[in-house]
Amino acid sequence: MHLTNLRVLVATCAIFALDFLDAHGAAAEPPSPVVLISIDGLKPDYVLEANKHGLKIPNLRRLVQEGTHATGVVGVVPTVTYPSHTTMVTGVSPAKHGILANTPFDPLGKNLGGWYWYAEDIRVPTLWDVASDAGLVTSSVDWPVTVGAKLTHNIAQYWRASTPDDQKLIRVLSSPGLVADAERIVGAYPEGNDYTIAADRRRAAFNAWMLETKKPRFHLCYFSGLDTEQHRSGPYSSHSFAVLEQTDELVGQVRAAAEKIGGGRAVICVVSDHGFVRTDKELHLNVAFAEAGLIGLNEQGRPSSWQAIAYYPSGSAGVMLRDPKDTATLEKVRGILTRLATDSESGIDRLIEEPDSEKLGGFTGASFVVSVRPGYRLGNNFKGPVRRTGPVGGTHGYLPDVAEMNATFFLAGPGVPTGKALGRIDMRDIAPTLAGILGLRLPTAEGKNLLDSRTDGQRQK
Repeated sequence: MHLTNLRVLVATCAIFALDFLDAHGAAAEPPSPVVLISIDGLKPDYVLEANKHGLKIPNLRRLVQEGTHATGVVGVVPTVTYPSHTTMVTGVSPAKHGILANTPFDPLGKNLGGWYWYAEDIRVPTLWDVASDAGLVTSSVDWPVTVGAKLTHNIAQYWRASTPDDQKLIRVLSSPGLVADAERIVGAYPEGNDYTIAADRRRAAFNAWMLETKKPRFHLCYFSGLDTEQHRSGPYSSHSFAVLEQTDELVGQVRAAAEKIGGGRAVICVVSDHGFVRTDKELHLNVAFAEAGLIGLNEQGRPSSWQAIAYYPSGSAGVMLRDPKDTATLEKVRGILTRLATDSESGIDRLIEEPDSEKLGGFTGASFVVSVRPGYRLGNNFKGPVRRTGPVGGTHGYLPDVAEMNATFFLAGPGVPTGKALGRIDMRDIAPTLAGILGLRLPTAEGKNLLDSRTDGQRQK
């Protein structure tokens, strides 16, 4: 090597080394990465009462012992995946951030089952926005609503036909070359809509690779095998518990990768989007509306026209009117819903109208919000019986004051109080709390920083 080039190389290495020295010339610790791990459908009592359930989940229990936790997280309307995950990174309700359900309102099915995949639909700043603006390296593997997100390194959540072409879409919609680079090391990335525990295991390897190679300051990780199993066999089933124990291993794997790049230190936050209830009865509002002539059906039994329709039925639903000012239709819908609500076999426990429905912070534009009690679920059929039994399974989407809908929040790492129980918190508090740990602020957040004593009892303005 030429002597001049050698001198340049030595000088560059010396400057680089200074980045890891403190003011006294001693080796400085690398910054602790902040990792947000979502376990879709994780009920807080699974962890807080692990002994009662006979669960072997040492990594999740370690977070409780070493850090701060909530006994429950009051979620959003509706308590489903995409609105909840967007609230967790914005600190605002769905009515404000704009992700109103998993799928946009699409009564005639023109969107072919498309979801709220695109970050441009989020109307307020996210954690990754303010972190990126501050010059921090950010990354994500499969976090909801991240197509086109301002993340330094992003493997976006997306699917369409569940064919090999979906893999091409994920590669194109993620950061250029990122998936291919990772696949050369850890193997093939899962199909986009594969949310089994086996797919979670493969995604865990991508999360570990992302952390170890890209060294982000803030990283997002999403696992959904538990949600899939609870929909199938219900909460508290032996199958669901088996999936949770495997998910716990993945949490340990991701935490180890984070601590590896953080010099043995990392802030780990495990959250969930909602709880679960066991159900075996269904109510199909759209069948009742179709029978009343409010929904016209084509030869395939799908809507071809509509005057009123239930939007995103689960444990609750918004009832949308094509013309909210059409008083005749409004009265007809009110009559149908009132009759159903007076029938104890329908399962309806609440019927909320405007303006009270607007105060819920979700189902924006709905003329009515219908909620059923646990044990019942709202279905999306347009033909057949209005009420039916079975099959047994699990669901969510109920109003957030239903105790079984409580979500999860566990936080541990440098600067986090040890052994602190927060009681029940608001889901909108998660984003400003993580922003505070990162030394950032979300000016639009409605929640508060749970670790800042100055905001005790006060929402961020």
